[in-house]
Amino acid sequence: MRGPLEKQKVVIAGGSGFVGLSLARHLADRGASVVLFSRTLPRVDGPWKHHRWDGRTLGDWVEQLNGANGLINLAGRSVDCIKTPDHQDEILRSRVESTRILGAALRTLSSPPSIWVQMSTAHIYGDPPTLLCDEDTALGYGLAPDVGRAWEQAFHESLLPTQRAVILRTSFVLGRDAGAGSGALNKLVPLVRFGLGGTVGSGSQGMSWIHYEDMNRLFERGLTNPDMQGVYIASAPNPVSQAEFMRELRRAVGMPIGLPAASWMVRIGAKLLLRTDPDLALYGRYVHSRRLEEESFQFCQPTIREALHDVLS
Repeated sequence: MRGPLEKQKVVIAGGSGFVGLSLARHLADRGASVVLFSRTLPRVDGPWKHHRWDGRTLGDWVEQLNGANGLINLAGRSVDCIKTPDHQDEILRSRVESTRILGAALRTLSSPPSIWVQMSTAHIYGDPPTLLCDEDTALGYGLAPDVGRAWEQAFHESLLPTQRAVILRTSFVLGRDAGAGSGALNKLVPLVRFGLGGTVGSGSQGMSWIHYEDMNRLFERGLTNPDMQGVYIASAPNPVSQAEFMRELRRAVGMPIGLPAASWMVRIGAKLLLRTDPDLALYGRYVHSRRLEEESFQFCQPTIREALHDVLS
């Protein structure tokens, strides 16, 4: 499908993970010429060019931005890890430093991109137990909200005055791609198939999510819609509780039972078995985008049942 991105050059910084490669394919299908920046080569081949960068220093990659139409920044260490002091430091630094070095690179160019679409995190709102957050909700406190604040501040400081800026505060992206590595969902599905996909903790914690195709469409919209500017929540309009999410995940994989896990069990098992932070499962948030609703954005996958069925079928 060709469209407004025909013959446009788009650079994706931090594009070697599941979200980046899915987006790269999507944009290429719409006619864009896609360039990826990452520390390592993508695990799969695709319709893109790749340039190595370390996300901290200027290098040969800078020239790829000259004459590009749009820049998308996804760079940042995965939060799917045990939160040691070293990991927490890298989660913050990888986001802030990569954003700042992109800003420094833009200032060396004669023809920088006119559009910068920046990933952020819906975790910036913290973990309010029942509040439905939108773009105007007060930000939270703790590691993830602090990282989100610093990330967005670095973005605002790095923007050129002439650039149109879009920030997408992203929730849990639903998708599976073994070649690129898709993170949390690939970890959850085997647990569910072994009968371990029950309620975690209270089960009332919010699960805000978005199907990968809708995530791609939001990035495309950020690049092509001149009226889109500022902060948006990138999340489906129907967040669910953790208990409902796991119930629908069990349905999608055909497993009728799921053993519940008390909080203390999760705190032990997440670190020993999954090598990740138990708080990712025990806490959550309910978010939806007031701005996308006002702008009549239509989600292809608005409900968790159809989204999981599509991803896992």
